[in-house]
Amino acid sequence: MSVPFHTLRDLMRHAVTRFNGEVLFFGHGSSNAFDEAAYLLLHTLKLPLDKLDPFLDARLLPQEIEALLALIERRCAERLPAAYLTHEAFLGDYRFYVDERVIVPRSFIAELIADQFQPWIVDPWAVTNVLELCTGSGCLAIMLADAFPNAHIDAVDLSPDALAVARRNVEDYQIQDRLSLYESDLYAKLPAKKYDLIVTNPPYVNSQSMKSLPAEYRAEPAMALAGGEDGMDIVRRIVAGAKERLSHQGILVVEIGNEFPNTEAAFPELELTWLSTSAGDGSVFLLTADQL
Repeated sequence: MSVPFHTLRDLMRHAVTRFNGEVLFFGHGSSNAFDEAAYLLLHTLKLPLDKLDPFLDARLLPQEIEALLALIERRCAERLPAAYLTHEAFLGDYRFYVDERVIVPRSFIAELIADQFQPWIVDPWAVTNVLELCTGSGCLAIMLADAFPNAHIDAVDLSPDALAVARRNVEDYQIQDRLSLYESDLYAKLPAKKYDLIVTNPPYVNSQSMKSLPAEYRAEPAMALAGGEDGMDIVRRIVAGAKERLSHQGILVVEIGNEFPNTEAAFPELELTWLSTSAGDGSVFLLTADQL
């Protein structure tokens, strides 16, 4: 019997059919079966990720076909996010190492970092101390270090496993002198200092939503996702502690995903400023030191 696959085009067709047939969930970098298949196959073949067409009709070696088929089957059988299979994830123009110890980097705050949170931060060069809570892989902390070149970044996580991944990424970007990692329950073990900016993408998924997450999300650390009954358990603590940690002109920026109604209900006494992102105006809020 002849080998049914010869070219990258053959494997692409097979992967897309398998992914759609298994009704996989795409929410960790790709939005559909074709893009996910292209990424996984190009990465495995060590080809440029943005150049599929020139290689579509290239004949593959038997060992390459074997490796690609194994990867396709693993994605279907284990329902792991693609990033856990390749150990890399992208956020904007940044590439990060990831594995099952951290959630796959994704944050609407990344869009705001690129604009240096203007107009709420008037002079980015005047920002000297930045705190990122629930850092996970360290992705936002690293982006913050680039956006605020005069700032020292303190990044916090309760998970030593997550901090090990963050440490690897900090070393990859060679910014150990500007970014400190702390194993801490939010503010508990931080040095006694004030921050011009506090940023966080904390666990915020409410308990009902946790029960219905796709398998790909359930493969991620639950402690990085689960936010309690209304999703606000950690968010409440972050807001409550921010007053003592913000400088006079400081701001707090918090991502809450799809929890807009629960967030508004949790903080009726605060006038939250909702920031515009590609997800709309209800995924990230801002509070100033004066408001707190």
